[in-house]
Amino acid sequence: MLIRPIDYFLLIWFALAGLSTAYVAWDQYRNNPEPAVMKWGFILVTLYMGPLGALLYVLADKEPRPGEHENFIKPLWKQGVGSTIHCVAGDATGIILAAAVTAALGLPMWIDLIVEYATGFAFGLFIFQSLFMKSVMGGTYWQNVRNTFLPEFISMNFMMAGMAPVMSFLMMGRDMRAMDPTELLFWGVMSLGVIVGFATAYPANVWMVKAGLKHGLMTERKGASHTHHGHGDPMKSDVTPAQLTAIASVSVLTLALGMVAPANWVNLRLSARNVGGTIMPPGMIMDRDTPAEAMLDMAAVHPRDVAATYDLSIRGGRELPPRVENGVKVFELDTSVIRWTILPGVTVDAYAFNGQVPGPAIRFRQGDRVRIDVRNRLPETTTVHWHGLILPNIMDGAAHITQEPIENGGLYRYEFTAVQYGTYLYHSHDHIDRQQALGLYGAMIIEPAEPDHSLDADHEYTVLLQEWLMREGLTYPAMPMDGAQPNYFTINGRAYPSTDTIPMKVGETLKVRFIGSNNGFIHPMHIHGGPFQVVALDGQTLQPSARYDADTINVGPGQRYDVIWKARNPGKWLIHCHIGHHTTNNNVETRGGGGLMTVIDVRAR
Repeated sequence: MLIRPIDYFLLIWFALAGLSTAYVAWDQYRNNPEPAVMKWGFILVTLYMGPLGALLYVLADKEPRPGEHENFIKPLWKQGVGSTIHCVAGDATGIILAAAVTAALGLPMWIDLIVEYATGFAFGLFIFQSLFMKSVMGGTYWQNVRNTFLPEFISMNFMMAGMAPVMSFLMMGRDMRAMDPTELLFWGVMSLGVIVGFATAYPANVWMVKAGLKHGLMTERKGASHTHHGHGDPMKSDVTPAQLTAIASVSVLTLALGMVAPANWVNLRLSARNVGGTIMPPGMIMDRDTPAEAMLDMAAVHPRDVAATYDLSIRGGRELPPRVENGVKVFELDTSVIRWTILPGVTVDAYAFNGQVPGPAIRFRQGDRVRIDVRNRLPETTTVHWHGLILPNIMDGAAHITQEPIENGGLYRYEFTAVQYGTYLYHSHDHIDRQQALGLYGAMIIEPAEPDHSLDADHEYTVLLQEWLMREGLTYPAMPMDGAQPNYFTINGRAYPSTDTIPMKVGETLKVRFIGSNNGFIHPMHIHGGPFQVVALDGQTLQPSARYDADTINVGPGQRYDVIWKARNPGKWLIHCHIGHHTTNNNVETRGGGGLMTVIDVRAR
């Protein structure tokens, strides 16, 4: 799925790789006088390295004019290219096959690297060197295994020393789709790894060709009785044991550094099955101790999970009418992943109840028997907690404590009798820092059994607060930590200037129910045009003597305030958070602000 700019780049890269490979294969078999093993070496390496492989072929091996191949390939740097091509073709094939298999098996990254090394070395030694080169080198198969073991060992060590850090850092970096063989990014990392591995193996291969330890490029003419080698025919070497020991030792140290050093910065204990496919927020600090659970909770919502898209014409927090069964008020909530519009042209991928953010307002009366059926359609488990309510423990919704989480496709039935009244909140209580931050919350309004007319107002408006983190078209759960700070803020699922306008007339009163449905910040909520009276706190109605006037209240996560504001003068009066950044949209003000702002439009009578 194409969801980030790198995906489009990779699509172009692999298209070019396919064209480059087709060209190299066509030209090799049309008129280039290389042995079949070298033809396939260049074809495979071009497949892995794309246009860079084709470039190496044209510069180092493509016969410029008929009959000139022998002289064209003589320079040592070209012979080194041929030797490295032969090494990379075999070793990289084994490495890539092993990487795909170990990812599918869910093996941790550190085991993955070891298996890749062993498979790449075995494929290069037993197949590409000893088997495919047998007709060129002569002798028996096992003689060739013995003769090529040390050169292949040295070359493979240097190559894997280059590939291992690329795979470790990029597969365990921000975009861990790179761990999943079904994603383009996995193959992009493999391609880059082969390119880096070629570069790190090349110097050693140049030395081994010059020393007579390895073959370079070759020429095989039709009708000729033998093959012409670039440096010596047959192979002879005067390398001393001390020299071999030195270069072999350096190759082992380089390999160890490339394989082990990344473990200082990334968690190589994780596997594609643990975290494959997740994308981390920009700037999130991940180190060798970051567990998979943290990565999964911090990851972006994957666009493939989005089940529906809603524009600004669809409101959140719409009241949910119940049905009545044997005197019980029954509400139904379905969780799903949706694309929700918070501003013109700005959408977030959200977790939603009943396809809306916030979830529907649930309203009933003190003393009612209530049943709420919750069906989960998220890509992970969930529960629902009824914040502040007195109810049986098994109905409390705390995952793994009062109930087992609801699996995808599962249903859980919550049932209780309302013994309280006031402003309450419901929200997820499984992966709460992720799910509530992505939109799983809603208002629960319980009317008193006996009306209290001192709380009456001409209008009523509920304010549910939320923070969002949206970068590069992806939505992450916002929270107050490195890399997860929010850049959008909403009231009832909309950011100003797309928030509601509340119409009133001078002399009328407005009851505002402030609900801290957000996860991370305390929001000092302020109303312009004069003070309001605080009449209830956390669902508890204040006695008349305890009620007080204020113009700003600090609404923390989970808190609720009921306030009554009187329209004293005509005009447009703001309700807003008094933290400046929270009244911007991605740090930009539009028509006087953004984010946590909404307008009360008061007209004269």
